Amino acid sequence: MDTQLADFIRDTRAGKIAGEILRKCVHCGFCTATCPTYQVLGDELDGPRGRIYLIKQVLEGQPVTEKTRLHLDRCLTCRSCETTCPSGVKYSHLLDIGREVVESRLKRPLKEAVPRALLKAVLPRPALFGAAVGLGRAVRPLLPNVLADKLPDARPAGAWPAPDRHPRRMLALAGCVQPSLAPNINAATARVLDRLGISLFEEKKAGCCGAVRFHLNDPAAAKADMRRNIDAWWPHVEAGVAAIVVTASGCGVQVRDYAHVLNDDPDYAEKAARISALCRDPSEIVLAEMEKLLSFLPQSTNSRGKLAFHTPCTLQHGLKIRGAVETVLQRSGFELVAVSESHLCCGSAGTYAVLQEALASTLRTRKLAALTAGNPGVIATANIGCLTHLQAGCSVPVRHWIELIDEVMGDRGIAG
Repeated sequence: MDTQLADFIRDTRAGKIAGEILRKCVHCGFCTATCPTYQVLGDELDGPRGRIYLIKQVLEGQPVTEKTRLHLDRCLTCRSCETTCPSGVKYSHLLDIGREVVESRLKRPLKEAVPRALLKAVLPRPALFGAAVGLGRAVRPLLPNVLADKLPDARPAGAWPAPDRHPRRMLALAGCVQPSLAPNINAATARVLDRLGISLFEEKKAGCCGAVRFHLNDPAAAKADMRRNIDAWWPHVEAGVAAIVVTASGCGVQVRDYAHVLNDDPDYAEKAARISALCRDPSEIVLAEMEKLLSFLPQSTNSRGKLAFHTPCTLQHGLKIRGAVETVLQRSGFELVAVSESHLCCGSAGTYAVLQEALASTLRTRKLAALTAGNPGVIATANIGCLTHLQAGCSVPVRHWIELIDEVMGDRGIAG
């Protein structure tokens, strides 16, 4: 795609990245076939190709309009288009650049600015968010549906093994919302890895991965979150931790992207690259230890039940991990039902389900129809955002897959 970037961005790092991405795009349109918002709205500007044109216009110096911002806001950043693109266009990186420019040049009305400010202030602070969750559960009937939907019933964490039982040690990202919404996910991961001879521990000085503020167009604050985590984890990296385990695939994508985001930071670029290289989804670790895991499973010729697996966009399109969780679940005895349109987003997408409620609800309805078509006893996923979003619209229990493996290894069966 021929591009003439404007003076304000041409010679910057962002301009060079954007120019390279734009030149790769041949506007073939393959991406529209797998774009969830295009499938729902049928508008060229609500597909990747149309949004690329809008960003190109902005970066070439044309006026920033409400229309441009509307169509960029509607993007889920699911990266399905990146999986489909035959030219290797890094659409998500271009979108980050375009959104930052639009945000800096077009002031939002208060009805849009206030919710975003609250989300940026509350979500990345675990203590504040935890207090809000507790209050929200107490007054759930009084909350609007868009908020009440995001408050699953409390499920306490089980016991966490001692962090120094094994010489092979790994860090875990606690994150910002998961400790309050589903604290058992990391605890279950620790128990599974403990049985596999790996000690998992959290570093209390770490916090939000930076995704919340980054995708709400506050890159400066997001980078501060990233640098804080790097500083908190670095002593453990130097001590030889084998990996940094991120049980929410949405956070995993962000941590894997530290190297890209901080590439021009002279103080953090090398450390960020090391952190990104150490980042692992738990499915990668468990699959590598599959034979050992099987030795811990109760021997039975019976299926452990029918299960539908929802593959988060961040797992399949962001981390490029496909089939790992399904393999672990199948080999552990679960009967996986077929799920149509598994490449499409459920509509969660971080804060998207709050800020784009109507679209998110439509996508969730479509996704749940696919997930429940085979009458599963449980739906499994790999991301806290997807879990809470899907559970709000479904009577079938939605669980993180690692919790199910933990329960099978503990011979407790599936808890609904």
